[in-house]
Amino acid sequence: MTYNEAIQFLYDLRLFGAKLGLSNTLKLAELAGNPHRALKFIHVAGTNGKGSTCAMLESVYRTAGLRVGLYTSPHLIAFGERIQINRELITTEEIVRLVMEMQPLLRQFPSDKHPTFFEVTTIMALRYFAAKKCDLVIWETGLGGRLDATNIVTPLASVITNVHYDHQQWLGETLVSIASEKAGIIKQGIPVLTAALAPEALKVIEEKAHAENAPLIRVTEADTNLPPLGTIELPLRGQHQRLNAALAVATVRALAGQLPVNEQTLRAGLSRLDWPGRLQMITRPSGQRLLLDGAHNLGGAETLAAALRQSDTGERPVLILGILQDKDWQGISRILAPLASRIFLAPVNSERTARTDELQASCRETNPSAETVVCDTVAQALERTRNERFVVVTGSLYLVGEVLEYLQEKHNPVLRERSLNEWSAKV
Repeated sequence: MTYNEAIQFLYDLRLFGAKLGLSNTLKLAELAGNPHRALKFIHVAGTNGKGSTCAMLESVYRTAGLRVGLYTSPHLIAFGERIQINRELITTEEIVRLVMEMQPLLRQFPSDKHPTFFEVTTIMALRYFAAKKCDLVIWETGLGGRLDATNIVTPLASVITNVHYDHQQWLGETLVSIASEKAGIIKQGIPVLTAALAPEALKVIEEKAHAENAPLIRVTEADTNLPPLGTIELPLRGQHQRLNAALAVATVRALAGQLPVNEQTLRAGLSRLDWPGRLQMITRPSGQRLLLDGAHNLGGAETLAAALRQSDTGERPVLILGILQDKDWQGISRILAPLASRIFLAPVNSERTARTDELQASCRETNPSAETVVCDTVAQALERTRNERFVVVTGSLYLVGEVLEYLQEKHNPVLRERSLNEWSAKV
C-alpha cells in the first residue's frame, strides 16, 4: 500500500459519517488489543481552547522529559498533525502500516455498523502511542465528550475548557445540554478541572463531578495573574490563552503526585509552546501582517474580536472571512464584520461551506460602510489583499489550513489531506 492509497482509504471512511456512541470504538479497541490500557491520559473537552490547552500540557510534560503523545483534530494541512509524539508528526510509513493493520479488523463489522473515520483514527493513534511506549498522552475529544470515541479511556484527569454554543444539532440547543455532553468525560474519582464560566454549564459540571465523587477544581480569570503566569509572556496571543494556560497549570499541579513537574520546567514549557492557526501572526516578505485564527463559533468570534480591540495599534484590519454552513455564520459575521475596513468573502474548500452571497448580505447589514467583495477562492482573496498592511483570515480552521498550505506552497491535489476533515454526523 502506498501513502496515497492509505489516505484514500481513510477518505473513503467518510461514507460512514460520524456516529456518536462508544460501542464501535470499544469493539475495535478490543480487536486491536486494547492498547489504551497500557497508557496514561489527560482527557480534554470543551467548546473552544481544547487544542491550545492540549498544546500547553504537551509542551510542559515534554519539557519535563516525558515521552508525550498528542491526539488532536482537525488537522490544518497534513493528516499526521493529528497523531504526534513530542511534537513529531507520525510518519507516512507508520500511517500506511497502521491502516493496513486496521483493515482486517474492520472486516469483522457488519456494513451497517462499520466504524467511522474518527473511530478508526482514534484506535490507530492508541496503537501508535502504545507501540512507541508513550509516558503520557494528551487526548482531545472530537465532538462533545460523553459519546465521543475518545471517551473509552480512564484518564489521570478530565479537563473541560469551557462551554459555548457549537454543534447544537448533535449536542443540544442549550448550554445545559451541551455541558452535559462535555461533562460525560468525568470519571469516578478522577479529578476534573474546568474554566467554564456560564453558571448553567458550571452547575452541570459540578453536579456530574459530585455524582462521580470526582474532585472539582475551578479556574477563573483571577488565576491568570498567579505565579508563574504573572511574569510569563505566552507565545500564543490573546487574553483567552492566559485562561487556557491557567487551566493547564492547575492540571499540572493537580497531578504533581503522579507526574511531578518543577516550577522552572512549568515556566519553560509554557514559554516554548507552538500551536498554529490560533491568533497566529505571520509577517510576509512584503511586510504585510497576516493574522490567522480559526474562530468558527460565537465564542471564538467574540474572543477574536476582543483581541483585535485590545490591539496596541488600534488599526482596523481587512477581513478575509469563510465559514461553514452548519456553523452560526450569521452570528459570526455580525461579530466580526463591524471591525473591518474592507471585507473579502471566500468559500471554505468544503462541501459544507456557507454561501458567499449570503455572507455578503449579512456583512453588509452589520457594516454597510465597508466594501464587501466576494472571491472565488481564498487564494484569490489573498491576492486581492496583497497590498493591505493588516489582514485577518478567520471563520474556519479549514480556511486557515488552506491559507497555511498556500503560504508554504505545499499544495498536493492528489493526497487531499485537508479533505479528511470532512464529515457528516449520524446519531
